[in-house]
Order: sequence, then structure tokens, then C-alpha cells
Amino acid sequence: MYDSQWIATRTPESRALVDRVKVATRLSSKLSAYCMDEAESIQKAFEELIGKPVGGSFTLIPPFYTDYGLNITIGRAVFIGYECAFTGHAAINIADQVMIAHKVNLVTAGHPVEPDKRRAYITAQPITIDTNVWIGAAATILPGVNIGADAVVAAGAVVTHDVPPATLVAGVPAMVIRHL
Repeated sequence: MYDSQWIATRTPESRALVDRVKVATRLSSKLSAYCMDEAESIQKAFEELIGKPVGGSFTLIPPFYTDYGLNITIGRAVFIGYECAFTGHAAINIADQVMIAHKVNLVTAGHPVEPDKRRAYITAQPITIDTNVWIGAAATILPGVNIGADAVVAAGAVVTHDVPPATLVAGVPAMVIRHL
């Protein structure tokens, strides 16, 4: 797989990931306990979860779920709606001015398709979301996807391949509907 990582299960590396999952889910619960009007506390809790500062004008409406967190990078003026889940262990890079509606899933991990390898490995590929992207409600972005600047992902779309800049994609699997 291109830019992918295979992590063998039942190894010291995978045990370290499980330990981080325990921390991240605990921090996600802490973050999710805040109300929307506690913006400063939400930002501090999110920064603790991802281990780095977020850009200016960050907005997140809890609850929020992640199973790793340290792989997430956030640009300036990013909006994340409620009940989003960012899962997996590969990088999730979100550029400036991105809007992510509620119930969006960014999934960087999976398992090999081959039955004899499925339980033996976790696969991970990064997700990159470029500047001024809008991801509609309940969309799912799968491992290895890059979303180009100014693109729109329609509500409910399942994005399995890269999205060209300044396009609208929709459907399952998502396909280009028109150029913007």
C-alpha cells in the first residue's frame, strides 16, 4: 500500500498503541464533558489530547472521540461539529479554515483484506484535508485520502479516493459531482 504502515498485533509496538488508546479515550471523555459555551476549556482539553496547540479561532462542539490523538494536526479557524470520531494511528492533517460537520468519521486504520493476515496486522494510512474544505454531516473519510483545497464532501459520502481541489463529491463511494 502507498504510504501505509502495517503494525503487527501482539507485539510491543501494538501494546504501546493500546496503552495510548487507553489515554486517548480517557482524554476524549474529559473533553466530551464540556458544554459548547466552555470554549477555552474545550480548546485546552483538545490540545492536551493531541499533544500540540491548535490554530487560532478553533471551534469544537463536544462530544468528540479519538482512539489515539497524537496523530492529529489542526490549522487555523477550524470548526469540528459534535459527535465526530477521528480514529486510527496514522497522521490526520487538517489545514486552515476547514469545516467538519457533525458525525464525521476520519478513519486512518483498518486491517488487511486477506483472511490470514486480517487479525495479525493493523494497517494505517494518513488523511490530509487541505485549506477551506467543507465536510458535510455524517461523511466518512477512509485511510490514505487527500482532500484538495476548496473541495466539498457531501453529507453521508464515503470517501475512498483522493478528492481533487474545488470539486463537490457525493455518494457511496464518493464521486465527483461537479467542479466548483
